[in-house]
Amino acid sequence: MRLRDELPVDHKLATVYRYGAALCGVILLVFGALGFAGRLSPFDTKGTHIAGLSTNGLLSLVSVVFGLALVAGGVVGGNLASTLNMCVGSLFLVSGFAHLFVLDRPTNILDFGISNVLFSFVMGLLILTFGMYGRVSGGLAHDNPYWRRRHPREAAREALAARCGTQQAALVAPVSADRTGPLGSRPPA
Repeated sequence: MRLRDELPVDHKLATVYRYGAALCGVILLVFGALGFAGRLSPFDTKGTHIAGLSTNGLLSLVSVVFGLALVAGGVVGGNLASTLNMCVGSLFLVSGFAHLFVLDRPTNILDFGISNVLFSFVMGLLILTFGMYGRVSGGLAHDNPYWRRRHPREAAREALAARCGTQQAALVAPVSADRTGPLGSRPPA
């Protein structure tokens, strides 16, 4: 089974994954592009600020790479976008924690400040939420493809009951049509 086979192409969750990845990717692309427009030195740590965040050329490059990856995931959509959102969101959270330890130290090569750490946490949670939406929850609807995947026996029972109900409705409809005349009235006896 391929990764995309689990989620139907027209399922409403695919839209959330697609637009979430594209939105977050565009935000990162804009930040990275502004850094490149400022012609920043790759390893400069003197505190150049763009959009309230300290940055350098290397951070701009990282932002553009992850932005392009998210936009590409948004274009592809489906489970790929969801999985990519969860991975990138997790990386942003880990990055936020890691950069808390290197603030004001020589190992801070991305020139992170506390505003960058907070941005990393917020953006990571946002991207992660877009990736996990409708996929990770205790109360998923029974028409959700992830619920069906996790509960195959119950999903099969529900599908069988739905098919039987459809077949019974098909059998009952012609019988009702034979007994009634135009506009539902009974024919004279």
